[in-house]
Amino acid sequence: MKNMIVVICCCCFIYLGSHAQSIVRTKGTLPYMEYGPGDDRLGGAKMTYLDSGILLKVIDSLGTDYIIELTSSLHAFIQKTSVTPDTVTKVKSHYLSGNWKTYQDDRYDHIVVTMPERLPYRGTMQVNPNRLIIDLFGITSNTNWITQVGQLREVANTWYEQMENGMLRVYIDLKSSMHWGYSVHYDSSGSKLDIRIKHAPAKHLKQLFVAVDAGHGGTNTGAAGDIYGKAEKVLTLEYARALEKELKRAGVKRVFMTRITDTSLSMPERIMMLRDTMPDILLSIHFNSSSVDTVKGTSTFYRHIGFRPLTQVILNRMKELGLQEFGNVGSFNFALSGPTEYPNCLVEVAFLSNPADERFIMHKKSPEKVAKKIREGLSDWLKSMHH
Repeated sequence: MKNMIVVICCCCFIYLGSHAQSIVRTKGTLPYMEYGPGDDRLGGAKMTYLDSGILLKVIDSLGTDYIIELTSSLHAFIQKTSVTPDTVTKVKSHYLSGNWKTYQDDRYDHIVVTMPERLPYRGTMQVNPNRLIIDLFGITSNTNWITQVGQLREVANTWYEQMENGMLRVYIDLKSSMHWGYSVHYDSSGSKLDIRIKHAPAKHLKQLFVAVDAGHGGTNTGAAGDIYGKAEKVLTLEYARALEKELKRAGVKRVFMTRITDTSLSMPERIMMLRDTMPDILLSIHFNSSSVDTVKGTSTFYRHIGFRPLTQVILNRMKELGLQEFGNVGSFNFALSGPTEYPNCLVEVAFLSNPADERFIMHKKSPEKVAKKIREGLSDWLKSMHH
């Protein structure tokens, strides 16, 4: 038994030691960490998107990924194409946090943490009560105070706790009954980490800035119906334009369309377009498909639990069209469900692979009917926020 222990410890030493000085920094558009090496058609299980220039410690390599150390007990994966070697920086034995400040501007509450290096982080939403948890990796608390300026609009309380060696956890209690979105990024100097919590933008639908995404497009045709054979990319644009018309008819003054023609747009291009536009909400239109033609129904999807209420009320309205419920699908690893900056809902109207659903989809009145139900769901969601 003693020999077995020695062998295991030796293996651990080799595993960590062989890459102990391998340091990389994130680069490119939307680099992200993953929990593991697994992939499906939507990619790996994403942990969080990161800024560029984030310092990461590589401890091993597996296929197209590097394995990186966040703490002694937590590792993550990142694509090799998302990082570049850093042969200049000498990693310190420890990094200490500085002092904090909270304040608000016209659109956000800010929690700013003084940092000695661009270190990685992870954000999580919680509900009942509504809270954000931001984990800062590779950092040890040396913060002696948090300066709070004025009365923040969305943040009720913020505090921190050293959870383990190399992980400082930031707690942010929210006042609102809804999660309206947040983001985490470093300033240009890299010495300030800015956690931005978005203010609730509207009490009425007319005040919302709504983005509508027509799924697929261009070379990405999506699914196709078995009876009529119409491509999903054509139908998503038709239904998205109907939703745009319905929102404007209801008095929404600002509607942003990710595409209005048969255009090829990658997921990173759509995400960056939305990040530049910064809508209050995103609605993405798709049509489902299955290899079994008896599978049918309407469904809505979300990734972050704080955005689930929006998807629930829209699904309830969609069922009023006489469509069977396929389900409300959570923790969905779809790219457009990933951003935390704004609530988002992916609507899979119905199944193109099911004859009854396809007939509904192809009916000339259906785009208008679906648009109306999505708009009513939005109104329901806003009303629930004030009860």
